[in-house]
Amino acid sequence: MAELRSKDLIDGSERSTDSPVGEMTDEELVTAHLEGTPDAFNELFERYRERLIHFISRKTGDPDRAQDLVQEAFIRVTRHLHRFDTSKKFSTWIYTIASNLSKNELRNRSRSPLVLFQKLTNNWEDDHRPLQFEDGTMKPDDLYRKRYLERIVEDTVKELPEHHRLVFRLRELEGKSYEEIAEITGVNLGTVKSRLHRARNSFAQRIEHLLN
Repeated sequence: MAELRSKDLIDGSERSTDSPVGEMTDEELVTAHLEGTPDAFNELFERYRERLIHFISRKTGDPDRAQDLVQEAFIRVTRHLHRFDTSKKFSTWIYTIASNLSKNELRNRSRSPLVLFQKLTNNWEDDHRPLQFEDGTMKPDDLYRKRYLERIVEDTVKELPEHHRLVFRLRELEGKSYEEIAEITGVNLGTVKSRLHRARNSFAQRIEHLLN
């Protein structure tokens, strides 16, 4: 066994079990993590975090939300890692999870009244582009619909609690980034995201009956 291991180390076909985590394959890291090796899972996370953010951003058009979905992807990985078949590629598995989360995100958006306003704008995938309601190329009936939507959006936003109304306006109507909103409001990013999430839900609930 010692002779085989020495040969494998020389030709690189197999790493010894005491290899630093940075030199392990993804699949070896999975095994190492399950066996209690410190930092094995962190190494997997660092390898894929930025790539997955970019991947999900391209699918959803929202880099900020992509960061949340990457966290969710790795939460799912931790829950099911003990079932992972290490004869398969970890990269395929994690990208499949990320792809499914992206699809769910887009599906959930399509069910929200807010997406009706998003679909009425040009280039909505631009992360910092606010809601817009004017388009000189639109037919009169469509333009009337846009202006009607603009009025009910404004009226509905006014009904939100003040701290929710502010972050909603900054993000959805003015197109500010999370970082800009945090600076303007003087609260941390986590609080901004939490308030915005609640504001969106509240907005959707309040406006739904007006769109049916």
